[in-house]
Amino acid sequence: MKIGVIAIQGNVEEHVIALEQTLAERGEEGEVLKIKHRGIIESCDAIVIPGGESTTIGRLMEREGIFLEIKEAARARKPILGTCAGMVLLAKEGDAEVAKTGQPLLGLMDVKVKRNAFGRQRESFEVPLQMSFLNEPFHAVFIRAPAIIHAADSVEVLATLKGHIVAAKQENIMGLSFHPELTEDRRIHHYFLDTAL
Repeated sequence: MKIGVIAIQGNVEEHVIALEQTLAERGEEGEVLKIKHRGIIESCDAIVIPGGESTTIGRLMEREGIFLEIKEAARARKPILGTCAGMVLLAKEGDAEVAKTGQPLLGLMDVKVKRNAFGRQRESFEVPLQMSFLNEPFHAVFIRAPAIIHAADSVEVLATLKGHIVAAKQENIMGLSFHPELTEDRRIHHYFLDTAL
């Protein structure tokens, strides 16, 4: 299995380590690739878009030709996970703050997102989060986190917090407001890789 992590900006190394650990826990052969340029995504079985600064990541993905390749991967039904800024990029629509930056959106999930839904950097927090597919709560790390403020009926809600959707899935695409790679708990990465089989 080949898993690609978009490595233009943001929490790249943490995702690479988390995915390598997840593959090891599963006893599966696999490779985690850092994607900085076009031409690699087609060879990947699953894609991760990490957190960071969504405007910067989106514009650099467009410039490098990665943007269209991710859309093609989605059409090919490859699993795609977006965390924090990555979730913003997966959305079809953003709030006024997203619109103001003019950032590109992949439009792969029928959702509207709000940037910094829980406040700025100093309002970052950690919380035990109940998720629909886990028996025990997940220790979720929220850093300048976005949230889904509207979702179509075709979107499966996986978790909510303070009246906002913070984890959702639509077919092969999953978006999270928080950073699962910043904990030692690999259950979400296992769930994601289960969809890549």
